[in-house]
Amino acid sequence: MNTDLPEAHWFKSSHSSGQSECVEVAWLHDGQVGVRDSKNPTGPALTFSPAEWDTFTASIRD
Repeated sequence: MNTDLPEAHWFKSSHSSGQSECVEVAWLHDGQVGVRDSKNPTGPALTFSPAEWDTFTASIRD
């Protein structure tokens, strides 16, 4: 889902070494997770359910 999230508090991973080309994440109400491109902080964001986020993070660890 594409959405505007003005109340979100965005952060980059502590493993991120650069200032550009990063993904930012925000923990949202109801357990939702927001994801956006750090190069376009005023652009749209994607939101994921907790289950979708868990599946994604588990797959990138493998």
